[in-house]
Amino acid sequence: MARDAVHTRQGQGARPQGLRTDGWWIQPAVTVLGLGTFIVYSTWAAFQNGFYFADPYLSPFYSPCIAANCEHLTVQLVGSWWTWSPAFLILWAPGIFRLTCYYYRKAYYRSFWWAPPACAIPDARRGYDGETSFPLIFQNIHRYTFYVAVLFIGILTWDALLALRFPDGFGIGVGTIVLWTNVVLLALYTFSCHSCRHLCGGHVDIFSGAPTRYRIWHRLSRLNERHALFAWLSLTSVGLADLYVRLVAMGIIRDVRLL
Repeated sequence: MARDAVHTRQGQGARPQGLRTDGWWIQPAVTVLGLGTFIVYSTWAAFQNGFYFADPYLSPFYSPCIAANCEHLTVQLVGSWWTWSPAFLILWAPGIFRLTCYYYRKAYYRSFWWAPPACAIPDARRGYDGETSFPLIFQNIHRYTFYVAVLFIGILTWDALLALRFPDGFGIGVGTIVLWTNVVLLALYTFSCHSCRHLCGGHVDIFSGAPTRYRIWHRLSRLNERHALFAWLSLTSVGLADLYVRLVAMGIIRDVRLL
């Protein structure tokens, strides 16, 4: 009904126009700016192939570092034949999780594809086939990429633990706090995911027969209400974590030891 209400001059060949006169375009524009900035920066950082380790800090863009040419080798799974940046070996995995995320679909469908850009504003395309054809049908793999995202939470938690181990022993620096903050925000984003919520209780028909799963589902549902917020906070934190490690590794800033 909303779409029918925004059409004007039907039958005259004119493109339907929205009736809204408020600043509906601001949110899509901000989303384009935010996602565009992260995409440009992360791509640039991946191509740098350097300045991603400042003992004991490892950039999340390069973790786990699995190529023989890593500055800081986590575990060697790829030999010296790999000459590209080791970031390209692992960035695709969390990238697909975000790309297929229900919230991010809404964000970039509206902002980049204008499908639709806002409520009561017509689509850029006349036809609509949802996510049933190529390439959008691949969005259905999101439930499986969740398991990959959980694996990366474990890996980045290990990196955050290593960030407590300085060459002279146990310690806490500003970089330690940066990496731990990033892990916490990424965990909140991952476990507030719709797929996680469904996995824990979405397919239970009668909650009275599964009280434990109900409690887990209920708590995850509370997290899920803030999924969009966690999505933006974690996207910002992972970019800032790489930037901090990079600046320390380049000698532009000095990591302050707090303990």
